[in-house]
Amino acid sequence: MRYRKLDANGDYVWGHQQGDFYRDQAEAVAQAVQTRLRLTLGEWFLDVTDGTPWNTQVLGKYTKDQYDAAIRDRILGTQGVTEIVSYASSVDSQARALTVTATINTQYGQTTFSTSL
Repeated sequence: MRYRKLDANGDYVWGHQQGDFYRDQAEAVAQAVQTRLRLTLGEWFLDVTDGTPWNTQVLGKYTKDQYDAAIRDRILGTQGVTEIVSYASSVDSQARALTVTATINTQYGQTTFSTSL
């Protein structure tokens, strides 16, 4: 698996030659998971059936029982993920942020990531 690295702002990393990509590393899979979580259902014009169901299963007053399952499904559906070892999410209603922290086993090894959505 070859995956272009993203910087802290979510932009592609350019100009570092060999350091621009993850190659067959667990970090590549973790970044792929985070990218997939940020894709909204119907957003990608080539496949409107792909994406995280933010509007129907994650956002809203009565979705507490649904959103963890939807996010876990997106994580497990990512290429290279073999299992979720640990998963936690927390909502900050004041900042209007959902933070997901997960440890996943990938075909390249185990990695942990945390992302604010």
